[in-house]
Amino acid sequence: MKVKKIAVLTSGGDAPGMNAAIRAVVRTAVGMKMKVYGVKRGYNGLVNDYKGDVSLMDLRSVSDIIHRGGTVLYTARCLEFKTDEGMQKAVATCKKYGIEGIVVIGGDGSYRGAMDLSKLGIPCIGIPGTIDNDIGCSEYTIGFDTAMNTAVEMVDKLRDTAQSHERCTIVEVMGRHAGHLALQVGLAVGATAMLIEEVPFNMSEVIETMKRSQSSDKKHFIIVVSEGVGRVAEIAAEIEAATGIESRYTVLGHVQRGGSPTLRDRLIASRMGYRAVQLLSQGLGNRVLAVKDDQIVDYDIFTALQMTKEFDTELYKIAAEISI
Repeated sequence: MKVKKIAVLTSGGDAPGMNAAIRAVVRTAVGMKMKVYGVKRGYNGLVNDYKGDVSLMDLRSVSDIIHRGGTVLYTARCLEFKTDEGMQKAVATCKKYGIEGIVVIGGDGSYRGAMDLSKLGIPCIGIPGTIDNDIGCSEYTIGFDTAMNTAVEMVDKLRDTAQSHERCTIVEVMGRHAGHLALQVGLAVGATAMLIEEVPFNMSEVIETMKRSQSSDKKHFIIVVSEGVGRVAEIAAEIEAATGIESRYTVLGHVQRGGSPTLRDRLIASRMGYRAVQLLSQGLGNRVLAVKDDQIVDYDIFTALQMTKEFDTELYKIAAEISI
């Protein structure tokens, strides 16, 4: 049976490149003579079907959005969707508009919702969109490259004042339960240390490293801390007390989620959006897309949710050895 109507939504935290994925979904679907609906505010739009939350999109609906951060479809978390009643409301909305499949752009939580909808007869394809790069089945997630570049730019600016005042600057980057962002940003900015959940650390060892660097005439320091570790104020106070180096901390926060997506995020998002529509056109659902060896592949959602991502210990080792 030929699929005639599909929908696209973004769920969970926003990530640069989501708009590029939406654009690819819409234009691929239109090119295949499908009707495509944009669902605003994620699963909340399906559950509550507010006026205008589900609307037909066309080629011009996605003009001039490939370079924009955030998501033109907005995003929200929806606790009601996790209930049986909420799920049934979402299915009813799909039936109301004749939606035969949905492209869901988001993280693991979004995937679970997509899996539930697929079980209820609404085929779904998941596209990984999160700046944390913490989806186990995929080597890369949309938004990660842009977030890293934003963080590097911010840390480089902080370095200027750290050098001028001969300070230690402790910078917290995002990554609630994953240190991928902190590791790669730390290596890229030449941080003295990266403090992340995946690798046990001892503050006395960090301080000892700083003292050795002082003996070789190093005057300023950068410490990158992942959000999951946190307590940057305490870390700054401990370093200053032990070394005598004036220490300041900065939490970069949500600035890392914004901004125009990089070439890599636009490219991966466009490839995934195209592939998602191709799968739905074949009547396939309950699948998620992923990057493996720079190729776009797809997995069963349940299988994907069981997969874990290994932390790059080799990269961490390199960063530690050249940060002296």
